[in-house]
Amino acid sequence: MLRYILRRLLISIPLLLGMSLVAFLFISCAPGDYFDALRLNPEISEATIRQYEAQYLLDKPVLVQYAAWLGRLLQGDLGYSFAMRAPVAHVIGSRVGNTLLLTLVAMVVAWGVAIPLGMWAAVRHRTWVDRFLGLQMVIGMSVPSFFLALLLLYIASRTGILPVGGIRSAGAQSLSPVGQFLDVAAHLVIPALVISAASMAGLARVIRGNLLEVLQSPFVLAARARGIPEKSVLWRHALRNAINPMITIFGYELSSLLSGAALTEIICNWPGLGSLMLTAVRQQDLFLVMGDMLIGGVLLLVGNLLADLALAWSDPRIRYERS
Repeated sequence: MLRYILRRLLISIPLLLGMSLVAFLFISCAPGDYFDALRLNPEISEATIRQYEAQYLLDKPVLVQYAAWLGRLLQGDLGYSFAMRAPVAHVIGSRVGNTLLLTLVAMVVAWGVAIPLGMWAAVRHRTWVDRFLGLQMVIGMSVPSFFLALLLLYIASRTGILPVGGIRSAGAQSLSPVGQFLDVAAHLVIPALVISAASMAGLARVIRGNLLEVLQSPFVLAARARGIPEKSVLWRHALRNAINPMITIFGYELSSLLSGAALTEIICNWPGLGSLMLTAVRQQDLFLVMGDMLIGGVLLLVGNLLADLALAWSDPRIRYERS
């Protein structure tokens, strides 16, 4: 297993290089750059703009710029964000915690609700419970996330039950630690529900289908024939065999931390990486876009690796060894 992990880590290096090169080329092919808007500002001289371009080799060919960026990256320097006027590492570091908090809470809610609902629908197959839950799953997968976010924000604005947008209320710094925690939790409800809604419906359908197939297997019939309690058959035997595709999905969900919450963060004014990426792309902030892209690529590779390791831990039949 250790050899497999090392091999996957070595393979991830050229993958990240290829992803970063393609992204850098696409960004560079876009017409204009960040300094075009600065040239329209009479308070900024042309000499200052040329100084920035020369410092980061932005007046050189694209491949030279990429090589320079890659060299700084190997030294731990993600570059400088011209739009935010701060190092990219500092800008991303100030936002990444908010995105991780939002998406991890949404994943816990989605998985914590989807697995019991999917199991309940499978156990009550072809009953009114199964049909009702199936209808809710279809609705959850069909409703666009932006529409659900706007709807919940409208309800919150009319009722005042939950705060509308942001991550903290005005004057939250004067609250006690418990009060600050509750304030952030209240702001977290709407975006977390929006992100988890579609994921919850899809996961519930997957676990229902897998569990229905497993419950018809001979080993489940044998376990019931031996007098094992139905709850133990369901949770210890059937679910363990039906959970493998869910673990693979978990790896891809972990990699979508950046992209999955982007639209919700923008609508709910949540200060995370999604809204930061939109700002960076709109202002053509080259190094900030590359930093966000790099995080997304790392999460994709790490998520797939963790999913493979979790599969091997969950199912003893799976081994990553060379024949």
